[in-house]
Amino acid sequence: MGVLNITPDSFSDGGNYLRAADGVHRAKELEAGGAMVIDVGGESTRPGADPVDTEEEIRRVIPVIRGIRAESEVVISVDTCKAAVAGEALRAGADIVNDITALRGDDAMAGVIVRAGAGVVLMHMKGTPATMQNNPTYDDAGEEVRKFLRQRMEFSINFGMPSQAIVLDPGMGFGKTPDHNLQILRATSHLAALGRPILLGVSRKSFLGWLADAPAIPDRHWPGVALTSLGREWGARIFRVHDPAPHSQALRMTEAILHGQAHV
Repeated sequence: MGVLNITPDSFSDGGNYLRAADGVHRAKELEAGGAMVIDVGGESTRPGADPVDTEEEIRRVIPVIRGIRAESEVVISVDTCKAAVAGEALRAGADIVNDITALRGDDAMAGVIVRAGAGVVLMHMKGTPATMQNNPTYDDAGEEVRKFLRQRMEFSINFGMPSQAIVLDPGMGFGKTPDHNLQILRATSHLAALGRPILLGVSRKSFLGWLADAPAIPDRHWPGVALTSLGREWGARIFRVHDPAPHSQALRMTEAILHGQAHV
């Protein structure tokens, strides 16, 4: 899953793709690098980020989604927690809604997804982007995240979503300290036992800098690639990244080791 932020304030690439044409061009680059899904977002969810109103978010993402769909059959995900944005994006050609609130942020979201027959990513987050890093606490981060994702999956199925439409994301860095992130990574196989694909989004995140002594964002690249390979071994199946090519290479290598041949 290639990250495409149509925002002025995302933590690593804010402001790079504000023009629709630039966003579409970047999507082509991501696809060429091995991305099978393009995740288009119009609202930054970095720690402390300010919310964006619905009209502005639609203005940012819809022309890009339309442009991608006009030129490619790649799977498109819209990264939003607003039902109105999701609805417009699905009509413009998106296939998946990536909701960091796991359908808790907007009561209308589940209905929009079910009526469209779309896929959904349910993510764990403690608090909101503005508050999530204010002293987050857990008794057992891996187990609490597993219980939450199971509950949200059950809610979605009971609402009418087919189970095969659901992806689960433990929300690395969303209301977690570096130690919490490590606990969750170690629990990846238990999360995978829930029976749905696990998405890991670790690319360029600050806890990589803490773990690998790499405070500068460019220096977090290879630690993230290493986690993609390890996450695949532990049961993760989707990897949300900014630079797909080296992650795709790492997955090919890991698949060859695990299965005797490359399956990516």
